[in-house]
Amino acid sequence: MKKKVIIVMVILVLLVLLVPIPMFLKDGGTIEYKALLYKVSKIHRLNANSLTGYEDGITIEILGLKIYENVDKHMDYLD
Repeated sequence: MKKKVIIVMVILVLLVLLVPIPMFLKDGGTIEYKALLYKVSKIHRLNANSLTGYEDGITIEILGLKIYENVDKHMDYLD
């Protein structure tokens, strides 16, 4: 009986730590998927200094440490 309770508790803790909640930011279309252990951001943010007018990319953080970032800033300025 105790073993089943422990297994259920471990599953609940893992669900809380690993299931992401999507957050839609009002910066041009960025979506962040946040869980307690990690955060994945699909970036689409406005940038007035670029040729296309926005930045695109993905960032991944685990335990608050950025492990991957691929943000294309389109820094081709208009002359």
